[in-house]
This record gives sequence, C-alpha cells and structure tokens, in this order.
Amino acid sequence: MKRVPLDRWVVQLQPPRNPRLGLVQQRCPYSHETRAAPRRELQERRYRVEHQWQCQRRSAATSKRKASSAAAAQVQERDDGIFSNYRQEETDETRPLNSPSPKQALRSAKLSALHARLSLPSKLPIQTLARCLVDGSVDPRPGYNNEPLALIGQDLLGYYTAEWLLCRYPRLPMPILFAAQYAYVGSQTLAAMRAEWGVEVVAAPGPEVDPGLLQLKRLPAGNAMAENDQMRSPLVLNSTSLSHSSRPTEDGSSVEAASASFIRALAGALYLHAGQESVKAFHQNHVLSRHLPLHTLFHFTHPTRDVSRLCAREGFEPPVARLISETGRLSRSPVFVVGVYSGDDKLGEGAGSSLNEGRVRAAASALRSWYLYSPVEDDVVLPSEAATKKKQWKPQMIDIGEVVT
Repeated sequence: MKRVPLDRWVVQLQPPRNPRLGLVQQRCPYSHETRAAPRRELQERRYRVEHQWQCQRRSAATSKRKASSAAAAQVQERDDGIFSNYRQEETDETRPLNSPSPKQALRSAKLSALHARLSLPSKLPIQTLARCLVDGSVDPRPGYNNEPLALIGQDLLGYYTAEWLLCRYPRLPMPILFAAQYAYVGSQTLAAMRAEWGVEVVAAPGPEVDPGLLQLKRLPAGNAMAENDQMRSPLVLNSTSLSHSSRPTEDGSSVEAASASFIRALAGALYLHAGQESVKAFHQNHVLSRHLPLHTLFHFTHPTRDVSRLCAREGFEPPVARLISETGRLSRSPVFVVGVYSGDDKLGEGAGSSLNEGRVRAAASALRSWYLYSPVEDDVVLPSEAATKKKQWKPQMIDIGEVVT
C-alpha cells in the first residue's frame, strides 16, 4: 500500500499566508521535512520591499509638499497685491512725526499772534494754521504736510485773479494776462507776502521747534548759479504753469517755494473751514490790494504797424502822426512831442529826442490805451459775486482779441 504525501495536500488546501512569514520557514505542520530560506536572500527581499515602500512614500510627500508650496505662494502673492497699500499706509501711520504735534500748536504764541494779525476767522483752527506751515519736504505724507491744501489754494487764487483781470481789462492779450496773474499770485510775490507777515523760517525741521515757524528742509549747499537757474527758469505763459515753483524733493525745497506753498495752503484752509466769502476777502485784502503797473508789462516790436492794423480792423480812419510841440530842435537835447490821430480823435501821445522816436512812442501809447480799456465800475460783475448772489449778473464785455501782425 502506497504512502500518501500529506505535505502536498496540506499546502494546496491551506490559504495563502504572509510571504514574509513564508520566507522564514516553509514547512508543513504534518510533514517531517523542513527547509529554511537562506538568510541573505531574506535580507535582500526585505530590503527591496522596504526601500520600494519608502520611495513611494517620499515621492507622495514631495508632490504634496510642492503642491502646497505652490498654492501657498499664489495665496501670498494675492495677499501682497491686495494688502500692499494697506501695509504701506500702516507703515506711514506708525512713522514718527518730523514736525511739531497738533497739541503743541495750541500752546504756540507765534501761531496765535499770526492768527490775530491776519484777522483770520475763528472757524479756522490753530492746528490747521500750523499744518499750513509744514512744507512737503519735511514730511512726504500728504496727511502731515500742506500740499493738499496748497493745491486747492493755488486754484482758488488763480481763478479769482483771472476773473478780476478779465472783467476789469477785457482787451488784455493772453501773454499779458498770464504775466499779470503771475505778478499777483506768483512764487516771488507770495514769498514777499510771507516776509511781510513776519513769519520766520526754521534752520532745520523737527518735533521740538515752534509750530509758528515755517518748516522746510533746506536744499543742500551747492552751485548757487545752477540753483538760481533751476528756480528762476523762464516763465512759460500758459494756464498750467502759473505756479512756477519747484515742487519739494527728497533733497529739500527753497525758501521761496515753501513760502508760496504756505500762502496757498492758507487760502485752501480758509475755503474748507470758512467758505468762499472768507477766501474772497483774503484775496481782496492781501492780493488785489497790491499795486501792479500793467502798462509796464507791454513790449511792442512794431507799434506803428500794429496801430495801422488795429484801425483797419475796427473801421477807423488810418492813423496819422502829428507834431504837437517841440523844444530845443537845434540844441544838444531836443524834445519832440508827437501825437497819433485817427481823424479828429487822438489815439496816443509820446515824447522823444527825435521825430521818429516820438512817433513810435505815441503809437505804443495808443496800443496800451486800447488794451488797458476798463468798463464802468457799475457794469463790472464778477462770476463769483453772481454765484453767491452778492450782485445781480450782467453780461460782461468780450473782446475779439489782440491785433495779429
């Protein structure tokens, strides 16, 4: 009778076991034969399995880390783009002041004296007057200097001056109009006004100085001729370059530019706190009260030709030069008085050392008389006065323009 191999049946009938356990000892519990796997083969298989499992785990963790890093970078960029301005403002707010605090303005005798000297309304706070004295070169933050107020004041002063000149002298040529406007509210005029008010300038800005002083960061020492050329460049006669003052930079500002900024800021503060009537009174008392000889702004190259063109355009008789009087014709210094006539009307009169000089000066006088024509006082109504219902509006004279030759 044959012997049945039970080890084969047992192996076939048993469920599959853990391969790691099978490597340790492949043995049938009913058989007497044992076969142990080589130890080196067991170690190599275990190492390969563990190494493969670790590599898969590392690759999965690396991919997740890269994905999370990329997402975090995108979120950070978005947050930086959204909150960059807020962080900048937060940094500006926490920056210390380079000028006296508003609390010190209430205890400044200089500010109180300036407020009373200029007869400013009580609606204008002392703290706002102190802010008008802080130039943009001291603190570049708009909330801590006078640049926003100066921007409003510049437009107001320019507008009130322009409407007064246009309604009073409707025949003024545009270059003369801009030159007169600059003479009234230009940088040099406003700087002289600051000195007349008795406002002193600090040597260096800081929180320890008196708030009643004009605070600015002075330009460093350098080439005086180059600085004068930069500050006093030729005036461009247009409406956008009327201010003609250098804006404060990181290096500093000039005393003239800082003084003009102070006057303009004061006008803007008056408009915001006290209204339009207060600004118009300030403009009338401190700007239009200054005497400006407009006839000195004219410069004619060919006055005789311009007078002839003017008479032809207006339908007058052709101009004729006539000798009115003379003295010392044969002496060393003769004087001839010549008049320019259009029919029986005398247009102008001039004196010179020769007949030709007298004729040219008479023609220039006729042109100045034409351009400086002013309507009757009762007929002049400014647009700002009609807007506040101070006067009833009347149509103003509009000239056809200057003589083009």
